[in-house]
Amino acid sequence: MSFEPKSKKRRIFLKTAVTSLSGMLLPSVVKAKKSKSILSIGYLPITDSAPLLIAHALGYFSKEGLAIKRPVMVRSWKVLTESFLTGKFDLTHMLFPIPVWMRFKQKIPVKVLAWNHTNGSAITVDKNSEIKGFKDLAGKQMAVPSWYSMHNLLLQLGIKTMGLKAVIKPQSAVLNPHEVNLFILPPPEMPTALLGGKIDGFIVAEPFNALAQLKLKARIMRFSGDIWKDHPCCVVVCNENLIKQESATVQKAVNAIVKAQLWLTSNPEEAAHLLSRDGEGYLPVSKKVLGRVFSKPLKSSLIHPEWDIKRIGFQPYPFPSATEFIIRQMKETVVEGNIDFLKGLNPYAATEELVDDSFVLKAIEETDGIDKPLTRKEIVEIS
Repeated sequence: MSFEPKSKKRRIFLKTAVTSLSGMLLPSVVKAKKSKSILSIGYLPITDSAPLLIAHALGYFSKEGLAIKRPVMVRSWKVLTESFLTGKFDLTHMLFPIPVWMRFKQKIPVKVLAWNHTNGSAITVDKNSEIKGFKDLAGKQMAVPSWYSMHNLLLQLGIKTMGLKAVIKPQSAVLNPHEVNLFILPPPEMPTALLGGKIDGFIVAEPFNALAQLKLKARIMRFSGDIWKDHPCCVVVCNENLIKQESATVQKAVNAIVKAQLWLTSNPEEAAHLLSRDGEGYLPVSKKVLGRVFSKPLKSSLIHPEWDIKRIGFQPYPFPSATEFIIRQMKETVVEGNIDFLKGLNPYAATEELVDDSFVLKAIEETDGIDKPLTRKEIVEIS
């Protein structure tokens, strides 16, 4: 989609309303287990996973009558995705573009059940860097966690809007003045790579931006929610076969996740402690680091303080307008590997096929304190 300048800013208001895992050797068919006496959950050590972890920590799963093993932490999106596809995990959080890639390129019967969180990411640069905005990324080396990620999508949206070109080259290659080189790094490796001067910046989920701020004195160039207001990032997914075989189990799991999101919204300080290594140790960082994540960003650090965003937010309903926007942007986003599968993908039809919102709608209806709007306007602004 095109952007038209308005003063020094470009603004999009979308009434309707991503990014890559090239090189994976993944099975084309996933066999679902016939009966689930115990559900397994996988996650990355990022705050995107918080609803799944809190639902386990506070016993929301068990209160729904489900037996859930302690969630298993893995270190990269590639490992998490492969583990889900081979049936090791029944439920995971996943970067929203990944299920699009799974279902429509790999023909995996994955279903998006709910949003797991909103916002929750940032573009981080060295404290002494001259990078103040997207236009300053020319000639720079920028890390993203996955080609199929909201991070890659949003970063490239900003790069393109400022007349720059995203490229994928060896880091030793000479860049043209208008090029920005992108490459994949697992989230835990990004702060140290920035400290060592191997990269000029990164865009990733929390807590790695907060960790870089507190430990390395790094600087946030832009919060992701200050680019696309209250955007989705990670979603809750399961295999469609599990839905067909045990829909009651899936409903109970979604009920627990929705309750966990409500609790997270009301108890940010408690969440920071519980998830940290000072609490139950789900995430390998301190309460101080997570406390930064679960706080509101300073208005002085925002381009759009009037949006009143949270650094990370929680809202379970998967607005179709956002999914449609993501699919449109995926068609324009540079990734490694063949993306011909996106060319004929209709955003409306793909959204209907990919997302099953029946479980989250029922959970929301039965949970007091959750907002229930089913449509919204997507607001994206690059400056």
